[in-house]
Amino acid sequence: MSTTETAIASAEAHSAHNYHPLPVVVASADGAWMTDVEGRRYLDMLAGYSALNFGHRNRRLIDAAKDQLERVTLTSRAFHHDRFADFCTQLAELCGMEMVLPMNTGAEAVETAVKTARKWGYRVKGVPDGMAKIIVAADNFHGRTTTIVSFSTDHEARDDFGPYTPGFEIVPYGDLTALAGAMTENTVAVLMEPIQGEAGVLVPPPGYLAGVREMTRERNVLFIADEIQSGLGRTGRTFACEHEGVVPDMYVLGKALGGGVVPVSAVVSSAAVLGVYKPGEHGSTFGGNPLACAVALEVVAMLRTGEFQQRAAELGDHLHHELGLLTGGAVQAVRGRGLWAGVDVSPALGTGREISEKLLDRGVLVKDTHGSTIRIAPPLVISKEDLDWGLDQLRGVLAG
Repeated sequence: MSTTETAIASAEAHSAHNYHPLPVVVASADGAWMTDVEGRRYLDMLAGYSALNFGHRNRRLIDAAKDQLERVTLTSRAFHHDRFADFCTQLAELCGMEMVLPMNTGAEAVETAVKTARKWGYRVKGVPDGMAKIIVAADNFHGRTTTIVSFSTDHEARDDFGPYTPGFEIVPYGDLTALAGAMTENTVAVLMEPIQGEAGVLVPPPGYLAGVREMTRERNVLFIADEIQSGLGRTGRTFACEHEGVVPDMYVLGKALGGGVVPVSAVVSSAAVLGVYKPGEHGSTFGGNPLACAVALEVVAMLRTGEFQQRAAELGDHLHHELGLLTGGAVQAVRGRGLWAGVDVSPALGTGREISEKLLDRGVLVKDTHGSTIRIAPPLVISKEDLDWGLDQLRGVLAG
């Protein structure tokens, strides 16, 4: 067998089959490119589902990590460390908020947001104990913990993992009337992705996010924006909510916050919301550790310049223009914002998985989602020339 086949066979034999990776074994990467164990190069058009917004081995982020590795990596939150205050302060400022509660993974941050909303509902809003409700959108993807899959409509993510956590109401995404009808005096939060990534990069109708913001403010309900994939430059703005001039009560962040180096996530909100916690009520051994804070601080510094947001906006306009030229034939629809697109390919040409495998053969890495949809989300540092080359390979696949 080849080196690739041997590595894949070993992985299949000794790891749980909870993923179905494309048949490539990456050995090294730089910028927007990855190289496999056979020495073949591939253009990364997925960027770790936005975790690699700044590219592979971004020098600023690697240097920040190396410097911190030589000093201290972990203290746990049993002690203070010298990077924590700056991280919380600067991330809060980037978000226009006051307080930060750091965790590690995106799912942990969503769980933290759920717990925070419930506690706020009981302590501040006055909801009777055990009665708090959180409204979510159908076709959402917020993670895979037992609580989170309890409000998923994706059967693959949800089936066989019950009993499910109560306290959630599911409404159609983009439907303000349904949202209004679901709200009661016990509703403590509305948890939404400003753009639904896993569902196929679904952008809500114009005015939807602004409507959610207005409705939640009027009814004393928290608006929680899950910007784990959409935030930190991906859509051409720091946050996708900015496209409608919306500021939620709480941001849920992850992926790109760790720069593709370490897992870093956070809930960012006001003192009135995150101030409900007392010591011992929530935490994480690795949450807000020195190494995570050092890398995330550099991410925040990079985002403060606006250059990555501008690059995503400009290259995103080009990406969507080129993809738009393909619609009407092999491509049925294109959605997204910035350097993020969901492309619905005609089922006659194959499933999303089959299209992804054909692109793999041409040296381009993307990932399918439901049906015949593929997602395109290259690192924000990709060159226009490389982006165009990747799009040429897509044209070649679509032409058969």
